[in-house]
Amino acid sequence: METAGVERDLMKSVTRRKIAYFGHVMRKDGECLEKEIIQGTTPGSRGRGRPKTTWLSNIMSWTGLGMGELFQNTSNRKAWCQLVHSATNPRSKDG
Repeated sequence: METAGVERDLMKSVTRRKIAYFGHVMRKDGECLEKEIIQGTTPGSRGRGRPKTTWLSNIMSWTGLGMGELFQNTSNRKAWCQLVHSATNPRSKDG
């Protein structure tokens, strides 16, 4: 990969896939287990200690959008694809 000049960024790949999968799951109609898990609406309580990082908090921090805006944007596939692209390929400010 070094000789070919190809650069691989694992975090960028994980971020892109998680955001894309979030949009896929949120577009599903009705209630499903995947939606409940990602939204954190499963019954029960968490044990003591530091709060765990959630999918939703990751997505919100990477995109810079709130929960309501995320759920609204997932309904439009083209806009969601643009959001995924902009979140994983930010423009450099030194250009």
